[in-house]
Amino acid sequence: MYLGLDLGTSGVKAMLIDGDQKIVGSANGSLDVSRPHSGWSEQEPADWVRATEEAVAGLKAKHPKELGAVKGIGLSGQMHGATLIDASDKVLRPSILWNDTRSHVEAAALDADPRFRALTGNIVFPGFTAPKLAWVKKHEPDVFAKIAKVLLPKDYLRLWLTGEYISEMSDSAGTSWLDTGKRAWSSELLAATDLSEEQMPALVEGTAQAGKLRSDLAAQWGISGDAVVAGGAGDNAASACGMGTVSDGAAFVSLGTSGVLFAANGSYLPKPESAVHAFCHALPNTWHQMGVILSATDALNWHSGVTGKSAADLTGELGETLKAPTGVTFLPYLSGERTPHNDAVIRGAFIGLEHESSRAVLTQAVLEGVAFAIRDNLEALRSAGTGISRVTAIGGGSRSHYWLASIATALGVPVDLPADGDFGAAFGAARLGLIAATGADPIAVCAPPVTSGTIEPVVSLSDAYEDGYMRYRALYPAIRSLAN
Repeated sequence: MYLGLDLGTSGVKAMLIDGDQKIVGSANGSLDVSRPHSGWSEQEPADWVRATEEAVAGLKAKHPKELGAVKGIGLSGQMHGATLIDASDKVLRPSILWNDTRSHVEAAALDADPRFRALTGNIVFPGFTAPKLAWVKKHEPDVFAKIAKVLLPKDYLRLWLTGEYISEMSDSAGTSWLDTGKRAWSSELLAATDLSEEQMPALVEGTAQAGKLRSDLAAQWGISGDAVVAGGAGDNAASACGMGTVSDGAAFVSLGTSGVLFAANGSYLPKPESAVHAFCHALPNTWHQMGVILSATDALNWHSGVTGKSAADLTGELGETLKAPTGVTFLPYLSGERTPHNDAVIRGAFIGLEHESSRAVLTQAVLEGVAFAIRDNLEALRSAGTGISRVTAIGGGSRSHYWLASIATALGVPVDLPADGDFGAAFGAARLGLIAATGADPIAVCAPPVTSGTIEPVVSLSDAYEDGYMRYRALYPAIRSLAN
């Protein structure tokens, strides 16, 4: 048996698979996000441990024998989080998360240093780890002085699981300290933020062994014998492993809290000025590009909270048949935006409201706004040399047929639906645990799922959607001067 642990923003998912990659069971532990100030987003690492224990306990209650047979564990996690620990492994402050934008001033200062884009292949985004450390040094110098290690969220879990300070390439590529082409820490970039390689975890590939489960945890969980912990992956690369998006040109769209358009690359193709992320993949000698929007299902959930209707009820009001944009446009910049704007201070908006603008019209605009934001990502990837002919949909938002039809029509490419099953980050992490424990071929293990259906673009609405997208594109520069 092989265990995948995915540390997300809203919870930890634990998934068991067998040697044939059949899903045996899964369970979850819940997490909350603290937002003490505008633009801030934090979690206590102790809550990650608690949620992991909850999830594994849920598995043990239903599948004790199978959990006891685990030989490999893979880790996946939310990227970019700055988790700071001292020499005794004590957490120094709450972890600053991926969607925290407080360090936009520090990010701009680092990005102005040409070495960062040249070595990492990426803009220094406010959500990345390095500017967060620059913010801590400036605003919390006593904390900064005590830092012995900087760990990404899933790698803090690894420390708890194994006692080892280890990370891997895909997650570390999102720190702004990795030489992405060489797949190694850059001492030069670390020095630019007054840190050293000694304060970083060791690096391995995502498929490699990266510690063994502590004997006391193995006993608590009923696991007999050694359980190898794989390097693992950042959440999007782990999802790509779960989806089989590991060969050059394969792509998926993820409608989770954030939205991602992800394409696997057989070579390193950086174009930082496009705000496309060029990261290492979880498999050796592979890379990937992705465009990221900060609010996907988050935007629908916000709308749900305002209207008092569930997300399912809201999308259900639209029916199954895609409609032309109404002229009401939604900009989903609720916490800033990454691709293509790299703008931490821009905020969302409804434009074009009138007396007839019903709740359903606003819901339609929210779904279209996210679809148009993903279209922005597609255009950015194209400018960076990546062509996409079709995508596979994953994430909670992919349960809405209407939303997927909107995305297919906005992108102008078919959207494939995987056959029943969970092929997300926890499954990808379990696959990496299998590879690390058995030495199996990564490409063979990370095969794509069977497609259960395809949603084609609605050709009769292509012109209306293109007009809607052009209207959407014109609004960002129009409102930019209003952002504080």
